[in-house]
Amino acid sequence: MAAFPFEISAREGAARTGVLKTPRGDIRTPAFMPVGTAATVKALTVDQVAATGADIILGNTYHLMLRPTAERVKRLGGLHRFMRWDKPILTDSGGFQVMSLSKISKVTEEAATFQSHIDGSRHVLSPERSIEIQADLLGSDIVMQLDELVPLPSDDDKVAEAMRRSARWGERSKAAFGARDSQALFGIQQGGVSEALRRESAERLTEIGFDGYALGGLAVGEGHEAMCEVLDYAPGLLPADRPRYLMGVGKPIDLVEAVWRGVDMFDCVLPTRSGRHGQAWTWEGSVNLKNARFAEDDTPLDKTSDVPASRDYSKAYLHHLVKSEEILGQVLLSWHNIAFFQTLMAAMRAAIAEGRLAAFRADFRARQRGA
Repeated sequence: MAAFPFEISAREGAARTGVLKTPRGDIRTPAFMPVGTAATVKALTVDQVAATGADIILGNTYHLMLRPTAERVKRLGGLHRFMRWDKPILTDSGGFQVMSLSKISKVTEEAATFQSHIDGSRHVLSPERSIEIQADLLGSDIVMQLDELVPLPSDDDKVAEAMRRSARWGERSKAAFGARDSQALFGIQQGGVSEALRRESAERLTEIGFDGYALGGLAVGEGHEAMCEVLDYAPGLLPADRPRYLMGVGKPIDLVEAVWRGVDMFDCVLPTRSGRHGQAWTWEGSVNLKNARFAEDDTPLDKTSDVPASRDYSKAYLHHLVKSEEILGQVLLSWHNIAFFQTLMAAMRAAIAEGRLAAFRADFRARQRGA
């Protein structure tokens, strides 16, 4: 029996809306998780993040184990108390960072060994150590198995090897996690853009049995169209009664297309990263506030928003802040972007409940200039 009940309240085609119930609060799905890699959603307070409507945020094993160290977070009361976030937290296992730091890391059957990007110190991250950090030291609510992923395009044999190692690491992660009532463990499907490998991965993970299932190894170089082709079948290979989480995705159009194909949960650094570089996401697509055409634009990004960053500041002022490299510009645009992503998810939940997601999707695609 799964640790957290997942109640699906409405469906439209492959899409569904519902609630994942956790001891720290309900997660309304489809859900977008702001990324708080190093115990902070960059440029924002937890109160600002919560006010956007976020039910859950993401933290990262790799970064927190290096600084301030997971042991220190444990001594200071766990990740929730450390960062003052009392809602659910999902922690990424560190597998993505091992891939992205491949020049200073080595993967064997036993574990991933890597050098710290901070001071060059040597570390070993095994499935068991990843579970210990996430579940016992950080105290996250949703724990991810350690997986191996490869950038795309890659040799088919390399993708298959990584998928099968991830499945074996999934077994070890499950054994290390054991039986817990107040925390959940998610497995991670791998297999690149191969339907046969994705099917094999799903079968192996389902046999092991997890509280939820992630789709990994996408948004790593394959492109939007290829990702959508995988999502046409991959979510349906996973248990229908458990949440499906697409890792590291993405642009608003990616979220809409993935929800249409049956995905329930997402995370991505894009809202805050874009905000730090002068880009805002809106219903009409992305807006580059560095552009001189906004220098005397007295309109806000979204006059209908409840969020001050979106409603109360003109594009002209935001343009000035960005061009002047003022920190406030990064704060306001990050806040606006996180709020827009949450508004988008709420709109999709309502559309599914009312049976109009197909129309919503078509309208959204038409409006997203330059997205």
